[in-house]
Amino acid sequence: MTTPRTRTFASGLVLLLLAVGTLVLSPGPAAAGGTGAGREDPLPGVFTWSSTGPLISPKPDAAHPIVSVKDPTVFRYKNRWHVYMTTADTSGRWSLAHTSFADFSQAAAAPQTFLDTNPNIGNRYAAAPQVFYFAPQKTWYMVYQTGPPSYSTSKDPADPGSWSAPRTFLDSEPPVVTENKGSGGWLDFWTICDKTDCYLFFSDDNGHQYRARTTVAEFPGGFRDTTVVLSEPNRFDLFEASNVYRLGDSGTYLMLVEALATGSDWRRYFRAWTADSLGGTWTPLADTEAGAFIRSNNVTFADGQTAWTTDFSHGEMIRDGVDQTLTINPCRLRYLYQGMDPSAGGDYSQLPWRLGLLTQTNSSC
Repeated sequence: MTTPRTRTFASGLVLLLLAVGTLVLSPGPAAAGGTGAGREDPLPGVFTWSSTGPLISPKPDAAHPIVSVKDPTVFRYKNRWHVYMTTADTSGRWSLAHTSFADFSQAAAAPQTFLDTNPNIGNRYAAAPQVFYFAPQKTWYMVYQTGPPSYSTSKDPADPGSWSAPRTFLDSEPPVVTENKGSGGWLDFWTICDKTDCYLFFSDDNGHQYRARTTVAEFPGGFRDTTVVLSEPNRFDLFEASNVYRLGDSGTYLMLVEALATGSDWRRYFRAWTADSLGGTWTPLADTEAGAFIRSNNVTFADGQTAWTTDFSHGEMIRDGVDQTLTINPCRLRYLYQGMDPSAGGDYSQLPWRLGLLTQTNSSC
């Protein structure tokens, strides 16, 4: 009679320990980095942010009379932050630059290297960079525009002189773009991959957001199936500067697209959508002027900082890693953006854009 009671007690103890273990180890809905199929994303319906002052400003020299730094891409590599960005000069020329620093507090003093000094890049038109590590090839890619969607490769992204000459993803403009772009043109190209496919997202300055697809095995070649994934009758509601990210390992993706607040002050802001796959349908998350993802009405400035901009424009999230999945931590959103003095006016190419950093202040986690 002793043996059955002992066996019953032991079995009960095992079940109790398993239950306790499940309670302790199972991630809750707000667990950072996530996890688990079907977990809801820890994103609020309303967003608030705090901004730094300008962290990166133009550093002109005799050969580079630049007035703006714009369109940053940012990643952590070898214990340093690296930022590639667009530059615009007093002659209306557009090119690229690189800067690097250990901590954002050092960004303002960090030297800048102009990529036109790399003979593979030269003095051609180049703008809107995006840099990531394509793990299947153990190669770094810089996606940018030279007119069409282009890319360069490197084995060391810390060396701006290491990038190869640009090649194009597509030989010609897809017919769907030609049919819909009006007086606009395809621009602001963005690449992101899942386990099987890579996607190229871009805008047309005419109210359309596009997506093309290839396989991971074919990348960077084979892009096809270009289609419109979002459209608006007011072209300024889907303007440019799209970003797409994977939210932890939740299986959900976040898309940002820059818009102009035509219903009020015409300042630049970001709308947001989510989807359950990169090839899926995008559902509004924070997509109105009153309830934007990032806009002047939901941004405050850190203590001691003046409200130096009311424009929140083309930038990139701080990523959890560097690879082609573009994964971000939904519990700690930070966004490096371009802004400018609201009193600035005149020729767009001469506007004094600077780079600042936003941190979300109302995480749901």
